[in-house]
Amino acid sequence: MERADAARNRARILQAAARLFAERPPHEVTMDDIAKAAGVGRGTLYRRYPDRASIAVALLDEHERDLQERLLRGDPPLGPGAPPAERLAAFYAAMVKLLEDHRHLVLGSEIGRTRFETGAYGFWRAHVRSLLVAAGTPAPDALVDVLLAPLAPDVYGYQRTDLGLSPEEITEALVRLTRTL
Repeated sequence: MERADAARNRARILQAAARLFAERPPHEVTMDDIAKAAGVGRGTLYRRYPDRASIAVALLDEHERDLQERLLRGDPPLGPGAPPAERLAAFYAAMVKLLEDHRHLVLGSEIGRTRFETGAYGFWRAHVRSLLVAAGTPAPDALVDVLLAPLAPDVYGYQRTDLGLSPEEITEALVRLTRTL
């Protein structure tokens, strides 16, 4: 059971970090910035969160769990009951929404190789792989990460910021991709 003061500190840390990550690029937010904004000491911060990425993961957790629940138990086409290609298209649309709403957090949590080590990526990978298997796609392991690559936050950010694509344009392109499978 978490102590009351520890719970308050955790909430203050997450609230401060969410605000800072929303105000500036995640790589510009330091652990010192978060500790100061939360009004806690560095030791308090580091005992719970060893780095910025772990804070971003904690902030994203609720949003990712909601999407995971909808994939497992939601209505088709996102949830069970629709053909694999329709479910993949619905997954892409849901992920684009998640990225649009929380890209700053995803960028803060998925630094380099850590993308492949998060529990959420493992879940997304297992979901897409299961759709490929259900569709009878040969060599699903060779294709699953390729299909997830467009959802990398840096790719999404490049498309939105540098290329000026809308979330709808990105979603439509990904839906077209599912039709080729």
